[in-house]
Amino acid sequence: MGRTSRALQMTVKTKAASAAFLLLIASSVLAAQPAEKTSSCPALWQKTFPRLQDDKPQDLCQYRGKVALVVNTASYCGFTSQYEGLEKVYARYQAQGLVVLGFPSNDFGQQEPGNSKQIADFCFNTYGVKFPMFAKTSVTGNAANPLFKELVQQTGSSPRWNFHKYLVDRQGKVVGAFRSETTPEDALLIAAIQKALKAP
Repeated sequence: MGRTSRALQMTVKTKAASAAFLLLIASSVLAAQPAEKTSSCPALWQKTFPRLQDDKPQDLCQYRGKVALVVNTASYCGFTSQYEGLEKVYARYQAQGLVVLGFPSNDFGQQEPGNSKQIADFCFNTYGVKFPMFAKTSVTGNAANPLFKELVQQTGSSPRWNFHKYLVDRQGKVVGAFRSETTPEDALLIAAIQKALKAP
């Protein structure tokens, strides 16, 4: 074999090796991207729940960096009028980074018997609810959904009735739990929300 042929073969092998090396690097970068996204989202929010209106899956990571008030709700409860207060608080502080997340539940007193459409219509038509609402779920005991299990684990406070509230800071840490009797306009709750909104 002549020198020219050997040189050509070496050139081809070198280019093939270089291409394989570049492909390996590109694959590594692409593989690392989901991990980077996951690591930037607090563990509390690494969950997906169906939206109330249409059951479309919602990635809770969309709320990272926000202050969240998580509430288990019901349509036929003595505290149901708190929907109005929750919507007012949401409207007042939304621009500053607050989101209210509603999770309808039939766990207490069978006070959320309806289907998703009935619940959604009631919330919007009766109280003008515009904050995010999710499909009916369980929030207590062994059947509680993963988000509420973690909220209870972080706080030691489990919902004992409808409209129990958890306040989550921008880092995805629970900074407060408030019983059903605490209205959305309560001074202590508002102060906690304002403090969380001011924190980085």
